[in-house]
Amino acid sequence: MATLRTVAEFREHVRSLGVDIPLDDSLQPGASDPLAQPYRLGDRTIGNRFAVLPMEGWDATAEGLPSDRTFRRWKRFGASGAKLIWGGEAVAVREDGRASPNELLINDANLSGIEALRTALVNEHRDRFGSTESLYIGLQLTHSGRYSKPHDHNRPEPKIVYRHPILDRRLKLADDYPLVTDDDLKRLTVRFVDAAKLAFKAGYDFVDIKQCHSYLGHELLSAVDRPGEYGGSFENRTRFARNVIEGVRSEAPGLKIGVRLNAADWRPFKPGDDGRGIPEPWPLESAQTQADRGESPPYPYAFGGDGTGLGIDLAEPIRLIDQFHAWGVELLCVTLGSPYYNPHFLRPALFPPTDGYKPPEDPLVGVARHIAITALLKKRRPELAFVGSGYSYLQERLAEVGRTVAARGMADFIGVGRMALSYPELPADALAGRAFDRKRVCRTFSDCTSSPRNGLASGCYPLDPFYKNLAEADELKRRKSLWNENKGK
Repeated sequence: MATLRTVAEFREHVRSLGVDIPLDDSLQPGASDPLAQPYRLGDRTIGNRFAVLPMEGWDATAEGLPSDRTFRRWKRFGASGAKLIWGGEAVAVREDGRASPNELLINDANLSGIEALRTALVNEHRDRFGSTESLYIGLQLTHSGRYSKPHDHNRPEPKIVYRHPILDRRLKLADDYPLVTDDDLKRLTVRFVDAAKLAFKAGYDFVDIKQCHSYLGHELLSAVDRPGEYGGSFENRTRFARNVIEGVRSEAPGLKIGVRLNAADWRPFKPGDDGRGIPEPWPLESAQTQADRGESPPYPYAFGGDGTGLGIDLAEPIRLIDQFHAWGVELLCVTLGSPYYNPHFLRPALFPPTDGYKPPEDPLVGVARHIAITALLKKRRPELAFVGSGYSYLQERLAEVGRTVAARGMADFIGVGRMALSYPELPADALAGRAFDRKRVCRTFSDCTSSPRNGLASGCYPLDPFYKNLAEADELKRRKSLWNENKGK
C-alpha cells in the first residue's frame, strides 16, 4: 500500500485484483464531507462518521483496574476526533473470562476505575475540540471462552461450549475436557446483565454484547452439535445473546445496546511450507470414512460459512441481524474471522503476527470483503447504525475510501482500529483536510498482536515513541527473532 502513492495507482492495483473498493476522489473535506455529517440515533446526535474500534492493551492491573497505560490509550481515543467510541476495549464480565491476567474486569469493586476511563476520554475530547455534546461512548462486554487466560499469559484456561476437532487439538485439550454447562451459561447471562447495569451507572451510552472473534458469545453461534438449550438449532444457538439483550433492555432501559458481530468465519489456517497461510485440512481423520464414501463432509463450525470452511453464506447472520433488530439492538459493528486462527480474514495486513502466517491473498482483497459484506447487511437493515471494520490497511487511502462508503450508504461509520494506536488523530486530520502524518500511519506490522501473544502489553511498538522506547520493545524483538528461528521446528 505504501507504494501506491496516487489514486490512479491504487485504482489500477485494485482492478488487477478483481475486487471492488469504492473511491470517489471528488468527495473532499469540508462542510459537505460525508464523514463530517452527524448521525441521529434516537434522541442523540453522533457528531461525525468516524468510530474508534475496541483496542485493548492487556495492561490493566491484576485486579482488572485501568493502569496509567490504559488511561493513556483512552485519552488518545478522546483526542482522535471520532465521535463514536465503540466499546473502548474488551472488558471481561467475570474473572474466568479474562483473555489475559491484565484484561479489564468490570464488577462493583472496579466500577470507579471503569468510570474514570470514560471521564478521562471525555475530558481529553473536550480539551481538544471544545465540546462533548455529540460524543457517544460504549463499553464492550466480553467473556473470552476458549481463549481465556485469567491467571497466566502462558497458561490457557479454556471455557469451551462445544468440541472443535481442530481448535481442541491446538489447545491440547483432552477428549474429556469439560464443556461450559447450561446452568453456567444462565449464570453468565445474569453476569452480563449486571455488568451492563454497572456500565450504565458509570455513564456509558451503550454496551456492546460481544459476538465475535471466537470468544464465548461467537462460539455459541456455531455450536451446531452441542446438546441442550444452547446448541443445535438456530434458536438455541442464539439463546444466550437473546437472553442477555432482553435482560439488559429490562433492567437498564435507558442503555442502548450494540453488538460487534462476526458476519462470517472460515476454517482455521496455518503456515504452509512457504510460510503463507493455508487452511487446515478437512475432513480430519474422524470424518475420513465419510470422505472415503465419496461424500463431502461439511465443515459445520463457521457461523456465516457455506459448509466448506472457505466460503461465505450470510443466511444465518442475516437472520440473526433481523432478530437483533426485533430485540432492540440499535448499533451493529461488522467483523469477520478470528485473531487466533485466521487473522488475515479479520485484519488485512502484509506483515503477520509471530504466531501467524504470511497472508494468502493481497490484503486489499480482505478490505474489499469487509466493505462488501457490511454494505450488504446495511442494505438489509437500514434502520441499524452500521460500523465497518478492516480499514486500517488502506493507510493513506483510508479517508477517501471511507468518504465514498459513507456517501453511498454502504456503512454509517468507518471504524478505525489498529490505526488508532499509531495515529489516533487521523480522524481529526481527515476531517480538517490536513495531510496525513506518513510517519504515524499504521503499516500493519502486527506488533500490537505479537506483543500480547508473547505476554507483553499491546501497543504500536514500531511507530508510537512511547512504546518504542520501552524495555518491552527490545524484549519483543528478541522473542520475534526466536520465533522466526524456530519456525517449522
